[in-house]
Amino acid sequence: MDTNLLNNYVLKAIDAYPYELEETVENLNYALSYESNNAYALFLMARLQAEQFGDYEKAKRYFAEALANKMDFQRVYPKYIQVLLDNEDLVEAKSLIDFALTIKGIDKGAIWEKQGQLFEIKQKYKAAIKALKKAKQFGFNTDFISYIDSEISRNKSKLKPKKKKYKGKKKKKKKK
Repeated sequence: MDTNLLNNYVLKAIDAYPYELEETVENLNYALSYESNNAYALFLMARLQAEQFGDYEKAKRYFAEALANKMDFQRVYPKYIQVLLDNEDLVEAKSLIDFALTIKGIDKGAIWEKQGQLFEIKQKYKAAIKALKKAKQFGFNTDFISYIDSEISRNKSKLKPKKKKYKGKKKKKKKK
């Protein structure tokens, strides 16, 4: 198949998503019929399944296939991890987070944010805050840093307040 034609279908699908879903699906089907292992087409099909149809199992299969064809496809990891978190596949999400952090050039801030989200789901708020602070270290734009600050604040609000010991006045014993 002519690579230019395949790229043309993939680019049309990218351009149409998420506003023209019918055109997106049509172009993705053409692209995948020409090359069933095209990582970008599989990635976009996974996003379509998760974000538009809520079919996380299908989305997981497409994401896994995209990564099987291109392990260093950095854009896949945050979206795939989010699908795993949404589908409550927490062990799988943890494994993918650990692996994603080893990928050269990946957005480590986004991956650490997913780590924080994982801990929050598990109600481990202190660990979530620690992961989110790590994400903030890898933040390179104001919007992301503001978002992380709000995530940290939300997690802090979920922490149970420490019980303070009551320190009342001691009563003096009267001498007789």
